[in-house]
Amino acid sequence: MNEATGWADLLAEGRLPRFALICLGVWLNAADSLVTATIMPSVGADLGGYAYFSWATAGYFVGAILAGASSGRLSERFGLRSATAVAGLVMVAGCLISAMAPNVGLFLAGRLIQGLGSGWISGFAMVAIALLFPERHLARVFAAVTFVWGIATVLGPLFGGLVLEGGHWRDVFWLFAAQAGLFSLAAPFLLGGAGRASGGPGIPWAQLGVLGLGVGAIAVANVVTNLPVAVALVVGGLVILVLVVRLDDRLRVRLLPHRAGDVRTVVGAGYAAMFALTAASMGFSIYGPAILQQTRGFTPLWAGYAVGAESMAWTITAMAVAGAGAVWDARWVRIGALLLISSLVMLPFTLADGPLVWMLVAGGLMGAAFGFAWAFMSRRVLMALRDDDKAIGSSGITAVRQCGAAAGAAISGVAANVVGFSQGLTDASARAATIWVFVAVIPLALAGAWAAFRLTGSAERA
Repeated sequence: MNEATGWADLLAEGRLPRFALICLGVWLNAADSLVTATIMPSVGADLGGYAYFSWATAGYFVGAILAGASSGRLSERFGLRSATAVAGLVMVAGCLISAMAPNVGLFLAGRLIQGLGSGWISGFAMVAIALLFPERHLARVFAAVTFVWGIATVLGPLFGGLVLEGGHWRDVFWLFAAQAGLFSLAAPFLLGGAGRASGGPGIPWAQLGVLGLGVGAIAVANVVTNLPVAVALVVGGLVILVLVVRLDDRLRVRLLPHRAGDVRTVVGAGYAAMFALTAASMGFSIYGPAILQQTRGFTPLWAGYAVGAESMAWTITAMAVAGAGAVWDARWVRIGALLLISSLVMLPFTLADGPLVWMLVAGGLMGAAFGFAWAFMSRRVLMALRDDDKAIGSSGITAVRQCGAAAGAAISGVAANVVGFSQGLTDASARAATIWVFVAVIPLALAGAWAAFRLTGSAERA
């Protein structure tokens, strides 16, 4: 191994504390997401509102998208250390609201605020990676981040299941409030050397406002049972997201890097692949636990672990290929895109029925798809950014991924609610959702694969 690109060098020269803070932020994001998916059936039973099942995720992403999209400019304006500390406090507030919520409305408001905090934490982490780590270490940093996701996969469902068996779902949010508080206190110290605030060119309020409108339309589609209206909201929201990209290139204060919407460029193709592939994967994590509990009789703990096969496969494969060179990283991106399509074809036949091992294989293929591809897609985007686009371009990776997650949650939610999921969890609605939640997003997976092949082929630098 080349020592200049090894793990020891990655953590040398003062990078260890920065790396530790990034991992802590990733843990907060990943574990909160996984535990919430595990406990949502209990939340729905306690507070009511199965029709709002997917909005607990979609609403979270509304806040996360707006926060992630603005994090690049905020880090320039207020400084990475101060902004990151405030992000932790926002997440604390959201967790406390959810923990004390007497009804589903306040619970969802808490999830929205958690999304803001989590989006800023994730966005600032990406800025820190882009600004504070040499390019030679980027693939290993992303692989290590994925490893933290794997730890969260093991401990998150375990904690959620134990809480439900020995306590109450509200205890989950009390725990994350405490962890987010520690994150906020540590940020000013562990991000030492991140530099002072430059003031930046300002905040792109116009683009954020339009972005909020588009994401809001997508989120509302999750709770609309009328199929034409729901489809119109999703399509309208996606059109508005495209308009944000078009508008951004014409304004002085940009939200995204130059030519971010042009799939002929590395950044444009990378963003498109990340958006579409993420969107295509969301149905499994949102609806998988509930379907397994209803059709196979799994406890929340075991349902969480079964769905966690995706994250475990992501972790294992990402660590295995972290040292791949310039030739193989393109191949892994393409292999990953094809594996995601394969997973979506298998899951409708294996999630609710059939041998459990094949369901685990299908979930594992989905995780391996991202494990093989994500770090190398991210590295290609970061290396293609101009110097003046580093902050917004790196945080843009988080925003694009979260936009894809929100869109995927909405599309899966529309498909599930159309077949009766919003009327209550029964064998019939669970089995119907098993089919349509995945069939509905196969076109997105195909579009994401096309963009991934462009990213690793004919795409040009901006």
